[in-house]
Amino acid sequence: MNAVAEIQSFLLCPTPDAWIERATRELPVLLIDHANCEKKAAGTALNLMFRYVDRLDLLNKMSRLAREELRHFEQVLGFMKKRGIEYLPVSSSRYAQGLRKEVRTSEPGRLVDTLIVGAIIEARSCERFASLAPHLDEELGEFYVSLLKSESRHYQDYLKLARQYSSEDIEQRVQEFLAIEAELIESPDEEFRFHSGVPV
Repeated sequence: MNAVAEIQSFLLCPTPDAWIERATRELPVLLIDHANCEKKAAGTALNLMFRYVDRLDLLNKMSRLAREELRHFEQVLGFMKKRGIEYLPVSSSRYAQGLRKEVRTSEPGRLVDTLIVGAIIEARSCERFASLAPHLDEELGEFYVSLLKSESRHYQDYLKLARQYSSEDIEQRVQEFLAIEAELIESPDEEFRFHSGVPV
């Protein structure tokens, strides 16, 4: 099974067609929020590095992940500049917050849940890149296809670390977060963002 097929089977639902159609009509907003997502992903990795300084595997994986996410951020900014899209502020989507509000507050649950949420966000990003690529112009489509490899590895790294740092099986917890994620993706959403739900 290739990386995209694995991620599609991991997630509980595909990206709705209505979201893809909206994305092709609102490329400036898509690219601005994509840049924001890459920047936030790097920030999440760095925060984990500062919070869990005694976990060597986490430090190594998050350091690499942060560098890759910042490189992607720079690449998205390059596409925006080339296309005359100003990097304007846009509000955050409900997506990440909707997942993170279920994260436990005591350790080790906090770390395990944070890693599970990271895996799901990376998986959805990968799925959206694959879903969007055929509907975009050649240059942007090829760029999104080029991101699939690293994003799928990020999903695997997060999930592997979650299993490593949990003293019990995490599969039920993963399914609980996946159900929340599917609800966020499939329910009506008034705001269009990279991880938003069905446009209204």
